[in-house]
Amino acid sequence: MRLPDDLYGDLVRSGPGAAAARRLGLPVPPRLRRHAPGQELLTGPALVLRVGAAPLAADVTAWLTGAGARVLDDLDAAGGERLGAVVVDATAARRVPDLARLRELLAPAFRRTARGGRVLVLGAVPAEAGGSAEDGGSAEDGGSDGTPEDFPGGFGDVEARSVQQGLEGLVRSLGKEARGGTTVNLLRVAEGAGAALRSPVEFLLSARAAFVSGQPLLVGPAPEPPPGPAPARERRVVVVTGAARGIGAAIAEVAARDGAHVVCADVAAAGEQLARVANRVRGSALPLDVTAPGAPRALAEHLRRRFGGADAVVHNAGVTRDRSFVNLDENAWDTVLGVNLDAPLRLTAELLRTGGALAPGARFVCLSSINGLAGARGQANYAASKAGLVGFVQALAAPLARRGMAANAVAPGFIETPMTASMPPLPREVGRRASSLQQGGMPVDVAEAVAWLASPGAGGVNGQVLRVDGQHLTGA
Repeated sequence: MRLPDDLYGDLVRSGPGAAAARRLGLPVPPRLRRHAPGQELLTGPALVLRVGAAPLAADVTAWLTGAGARVLDDLDAAGGERLGAVVVDATAARRVPDLARLRELLAPAFRRTARGGRVLVLGAVPAEAGGSAEDGGSAEDGGSDGTPEDFPGGFGDVEARSVQQGLEGLVRSLGKEARGGTTVNLLRVAEGAGAALRSPVEFLLSARAAFVSGQPLLVGPAPEPPPGPAPARERRVVVVTGAARGIGAAIAEVAARDGAHVVCADVAAAGEQLARVANRVRGSALPLDVTAPGAPRALAEHLRRRFGGADAVVHNAGVTRDRSFVNLDENAWDTVLGVNLDAPLRLTAELLRTGGALAPGARFVCLSSINGLAGARGQANYAASKAGLVGFVQALAAPLARRGMAANAVAPGFIETPMTASMPPLPREVGRRASSLQQGGMPVDVAEAVAWLASPGAGGVNGQVLRVDGQHLTGA
């Protein structure tokens, strides 16, 4: 897959171009550290900071140590060494002075992060961050102002939720201040999340999340496994639609690298490319037009008979028919909505209806888009379809959780693909620079996020949208 060259980025990163960029104050896109086999989790020691009671700090320290990281609890212990990661447990922050304490601890550490470093803030879910009369919500301090019926938990509830919501503004701002490929993210930890937090922490600190920054993600308890012994499977089975090219092919490659048998599905017209991808990942090819009336049944039966059910289904197939809204004809509208939204709905409904089409604990991942969240000129049909996928995973979350399953979405930003290579140079450059990381992402960045969400380790993540956009400056 031939990706477009970033001539500007190459020019300003070294030699005379770098010197000129410094003199003129031009943006210099950092070189991002991406996953490579055998690499260490971090580029330097991890500093774990505590705000208040910090109930998760000890677990995070143990997890990172188990992953081979050197963990510090004091910045002075780093000496002159740059930090590979800073993790702040702010889940117990309830009062405005707690934010001041966070600034006091994090500011000097933020200055000391290494190139490609990671900053991760752990917060509570604001709706769960209630106060009480005992911890500051009394009438004497303005807690209920004499109206307990209006504030049954005291006004401390309001302050606690405000403080926890404030963490998102902090993280988004730090993401825009970070330099050298450092990313900053927020994990909101629901009550009872427990060990389900480990995989999200490790993913966001790893090179697999190189193009994820400035984003909040909620982690809850992992669903209970179904009763009875787990079925014996040599490899997990992952279905990827639209797998013949671009991001779909990259998803197939990363899923296979992680040990899955990948069922690569695409239209019959892409048969030659599809076969190449399937052979490359040692998976299997499935010619499938996702909009065909018989596609849902054909896929469900194929998975039931051939594999005994899929462990993950990635709804990646998508098309565009860009035109201003008033000039969109019926065909352009119906084609985009049919492929991008209606097909995932129909396929998923049939898979859930067909016994044996899905393995216990199956996971769905939908490819949304930053344009579905922020909108885009000339893409009303595309944005509607991609926003619809966000509603789709949110609506599926609770019903699937009761089955021990989950559904999530990934929203890519500007990703370097053959499609973006065909864009006019100026819009392409604007797209590349309109993120905190000042560059376009790579298909593998999206694939890493999808493969992680499709994995058992992401069991505590359900109904979420993970933006892979380098913290896009619009709609991020």
